[in-house]
Amino acid sequence: MAVYRQPGTVITDHTFVVPLDHADPGGERIEVYAREVVAVGRHDPADRERLPWLLFLQGGPGGRSPRPLGSDSWLTRALEDYRVLLLDQRGTGRSTPATRQTLPARGDASAQAAYLAHFRADSIVADCELIRRELLGEDGRWSLLGQSYGGFCALTYLSFAPEGVREAFITGGLAGLRSSAEDVYRAAYPRVERKVAAHYARYPEDVATVRALARHLRDNEVTLPGGGLLTAEAFQSLGLLLGTGTGSHTLHYLLEDAFVPGAAAPLVSDSFLAEAQSHLSFAGNPLYAVLHESIYGQRSATRRRTGWAAEAVRAEFPQFDVDKALADDGPVLLTGEMIYPWMFATDPALVPLRETADQLALRGDWPDLYDPERLARNEVPVAAAVYHDDMYVDTADSLATARAVRGLRTWVTDEYEHDGLRVSGGRVLDRLIRLVRGEV
Repeated sequence: MAVYRQPGTVITDHTFVVPLDHADPGGERIEVYAREVVAVGRHDPADRERLPWLLFLQGGPGGRSPRPLGSDSWLTRALEDYRVLLLDQRGTGRSTPATRQTLPARGDASAQAAYLAHFRADSIVADCELIRRELLGEDGRWSLLGQSYGGFCALTYLSFAPEGVREAFITGGLAGLRSSAEDVYRAAYPRVERKVAAHYARYPEDVATVRALARHLRDNEVTLPGGGLLTAEAFQSLGLLLGTGTGSHTLHYLLEDAFVPGAAAPLVSDSFLAEAQSHLSFAGNPLYAVLHESIYGQRSATRRRTGWAAEAVRAEFPQFDVDKALADDGPVLLTGEMIYPWMFATDPALVPLRETADQLALRGDWPDLYDPERLARNEVPVAAAVYHDDMYVDTADSLATARAVRGLRTWVTDEYEHDGLRVSGGRVLDRLIRLVRGEV
């Protein structure tokens, strides 16, 4: 168990061995990694043992925990009161990996999909419960901080193992308790359209640049530095940036370097392609793409397969069609947090997983991830930050869920976008801590 220091913090590595399938505890085992962080002044054994634990559940799916650089961001505020455990959820980071490089060892696409069916929030929570018992003892309780998908996991925790939770803080992560994947995307496209319209109002010159890029990509095959194809639809997915506080500005600066002069006509610049690849490639988090729609699968919402819901629902919003926009001389709309089957043909990190993703999309009758009846009787103090027009998580769903969880207090704000926890310098977390404590 390695222990090392960074500015203001002492970090301890932990590795836990857990069942792949918690319904079969004697079966195959995998590893789950977590990083314990304690403020330097609180690390002597007596003080450290008195500190309550705060488990951080990262957004995703498929996102590894933050890699701290000392006491920074929200961690600064958390370390005033807690010893923090940054969990690499199963399949991510230093936990047993699930990628194009490792999954073929499981067998064919069906075997890989069966394996990945154990990587949703219910299994993550079961991992957390084993870890809690190992670190805190059977009767110990810890606090939760769930960001985005981590908030979904926190709701699963409160549904099935609330006895392990002392208090919960959720930021941008109140999922619809009975929203299907189609429901989620049907609500998402109008939100994305609003974000794109706001971006074009802020940077009107980007309308012409986006049209020019879309036209160029329709007429030419463009390859990213890593070998992926930059199609017009892949370019559209850069709209994912618009859900963060500085995303609109990041997108604008990316677009202003889009073209360089060529011998016969302008060319898409190498600098644009390199930066676009950094935003578009799933090499660092393939499970985000592979599992994204299955996180909404619940038999109580629908027993049907998720079936590439983002692609199916997109047909209801023809304004997102590139060719129609180019033919009508209108603005080309970008997309957001949608996963499409063509991504598994254009991104080298996903191409080997295409059949596996299809198998998961065809899977139906997923177990429920939330228990509304138990949440209605909730006794764990919960506070949630709800961003008033969050591009990634529907605000209406979030508020409905807030009303459905007994005792949950909300802070609805338009001061931050979905990344408020990370960019607020601890203010978002501080507000939620004070809400739980009844100080505001």
